[in-house]
Amino acid sequence: MACASCSTKDGTPKGCKNNGTCGTDSCNKLTVFDWLANMSLPNGEAPYNWVEVRYKNGRKEYYYNAENLTLSIGDIVATQAKAGHDIGMVTLTGELVRIQMKRKKISDNFKEALKIYRKASQKDIDIWQAARDKEEPMKVKARQFAIDLKLQMKISDIEFQGDASKATFYYTAEERVDFRELIKVFAREFRTRIEMRQVGFRQEAARLGGIGSCGRELCCSTWLTDFRSVSTSAARYQQLSLNPQKLAGQCGKLKCCLNYELDTYLDALKSFPKSDTKLHTEKGIAVCQKTDIFKGHMWYAYEGEWMNWHKITTEQANEIIELNKSNKKITSLEEYASDLIEDDKATFENVVGQDSLTRFDSPKRNKKRRNNRRRDNNQGGNQNKNSQSKAAVTKPDDNKPKPNQNKRAKNKRRKPKPQNNKDASK
Repeated sequence: MACASCSTKDGTPKGCKNNGTCGTDSCNKLTVFDWLANMSLPNGEAPYNWVEVRYKNGRKEYYYNAENLTLSIGDIVATQAKAGHDIGMVTLTGELVRIQMKRKKISDNFKEALKIYRKASQKDIDIWQAARDKEEPMKVKARQFAIDLKLQMKISDIEFQGDASKATFYYTAEERVDFRELIKVFAREFRTRIEMRQVGFRQEAARLGGIGSCGRELCCSTWLTDFRSVSTSAARYQQLSLNPQKLAGQCGKLKCCLNYELDTYLDALKSFPKSDTKLHTEKGIAVCQKTDIFKGHMWYAYEGEWMNWHKITTEQANEIIELNKSNKKITSLEEYASDLIEDDKATFENVVGQDSLTRFDSPKRNKKRRNNRRRDNNQGGNQNKNSQSKAAVTKPDDNKPKPNQNKRAKNKRRKPKPQNNKDASK
């Protein structure tokens, strides 16, 4: 989205490198469109007093507006934390917050809820931005400390609390990690409270974001929140190449999009016979070699004739299988394959003459190579162009090609070939 329309009264940029706020939730991470923004509440109904607040890398929390502050999307607020306060941005207000809380199964009991203290002052924002500027160099040092202690873990992100009193380290690891010594090093080096939080590989990709192999932003960082398990059988059902480099996403696990169309493929495969079912014919036994789910075709080859494939439809394959169950055999698969070819030819119709892409191109002219050298015995010699044109008008027979006209000139340096015996006999 272009940021030219995200201007504010104080000139703060919106939607650019997290420097400001805008209605698109800064970097479009897990955004919720406020389709009730231009609708007024019925008379006598109070607005829903909960708000959605976003923090770094799409982390969202829900707070109770105990002070009845007038809040709108994009406001920077100071929120309650376990110790101190945090700084975040309001991303959703009103009735849509109630819907989001029900969807995420969050209780709206205001007695146990975290509260919003106030709108953030300029001093709060300055402290918050100063703490955010320390996160990247701190992450580089933290990774080096983990390497020095030979811990099998990866520190992917660091998030400071709004008052700069605590830093949360997000890390990934294959196994359980004993980082007690690492926390002591962090506390001694960074002079702040440390919290270690382990996340999964998919959650790490969702927090950091990125571009997928399809060219779009990662689904997990824009809209996907339900991380279901993905197995290689999903790729097999969709007849995809079992290449780990192509099937793996930015997180190193199987792509979540493998499950998007899996149910459709499973429904389509219900009409297909099993691939290990053999067709018995009088000519021989045929084995399935390939299936086309979209067109409903199957290719079979006879045992011993693996290079010759015969294409039939799923209905024909099921018909042959039913005949085999009743101890009947067909003559051969060529009958069904020929019928299929005739049907394909009958259904084709050239409506607007789109059979050739070069039908509007002008034909190329054959350019004859002109001889740079001519024989000395060429009659006529070098004549003027005017005389040649007159001769062409008066003598049409001269336009006929001469017998030696297109022959290459002899190479004078080349030795003459000896005469053939045939010429001598003549």
